[in-house]
Amino acid sequence: MILSFHALSGPNGLNGNILAPKLKLNDGREIPALALGTWLGNNTKPSSNEVELAVQWAIEAGYRHIDTAWAYKIEDQVGRGLAKKFPDVPRNEIFVTTKLWNDRHARDAVVPALRESLEKLRLEYVDLYLIHWPVGQFANLTYDLTDYLETWRGMMDAKELGLAKSIGLSNFNEQMIDRIIENGLEMPAVLQVELNLNLQQPELLKYCKEKNIIVMGYTPFGSLFYSKAKPNAPPPRVDDPTLVKIAEKYNKTVPQITLRYLIELGVIPIPKSLTKSRIEQNIDVFDFKLTQEEKSILKSFDREYRTIPQLKWLNNPYYPFKRPLM
Repeated sequence: MILSFHALSGPNGLNGNILAPKLKLNDGREIPALALGTWLGNNTKPSSNEVELAVQWAIEAGYRHIDTAWAYKIEDQVGRGLAKKFPDVPRNEIFVTTKLWNDRHARDAVVPALRESLEKLRLEYVDLYLIHWPVGQFANLTYDLTDYLETWRGMMDAKELGLAKSIGLSNFNEQMIDRIIENGLEMPAVLQVELNLNLQQPELLKYCKEKNIIVMGYTPFGSLFYSKAKPNAPPPRVDDPTLVKIAEKYNKTVPQITLRYLIELGVIPIPKSLTKSRIEQNIDVFDFKLTQEEKSILKSFDREYRTIPQLKWLNNPYYPFKRPLM
């Protein structure tokens, strides 16, 4: 994993704003080391322009990586936000990630699905296209048991056509990735999974480093915020005294400390916010470095606690996570 800029601070962008450093993908391309997330949650209906504004604010703040998905139902807003900023920032400087949904797992459905996303995004290509889940499921909730190897072949078709510059996976496990490699198919460039203080997945990170697969981490704040934490969620919360002390040392917030920790693990975090000031804060994490002692403290919060276990898919043969003991 190679940083194209110094690991502690990115270069300045428009108006002197921060730019994240970049990581080198195994296909030779580069990917910014932090992205704006655009998933609003399962039970949140987006307004007409809140994500559009967030994308504009993010680019103004220095973000050059936007992460979205067909399933989020806001690709059109992302597209409008991007279109309004392209006069200021060239298309080739913005890295856009989107994802294939579960009802398009047939090989011949992948390219048409991506074309639909591109139309909404107002783009000719995406920089990264991911299979959102290995679990196929039709709109009527019956399972599509298409082998994900066929889906991956469809992703390779999309790349061959130039509709996606890089391709990767989301929510796949090591065994699933091994199977793709063992069948002689293209190595995924990226794996996107949940990563936060309660779910640090060191073995998966080690595996991906050995395979030269970049890891993106969604839900990077986990259960930090009281409003997001389920009753059984383990600590810490945003007011944890130990974390507050570390944050004060660097004149940062606890969420910023969390993002910095993930970056130092080699992960690209994907913080989501619809608030301009928080969007700006979330990228301001490249001007300090945690000590080994501080990283040990942050590591101690790992509980293998998954905030998005998707238990509704437990009986699907391609369910990717460790099944809970019943």
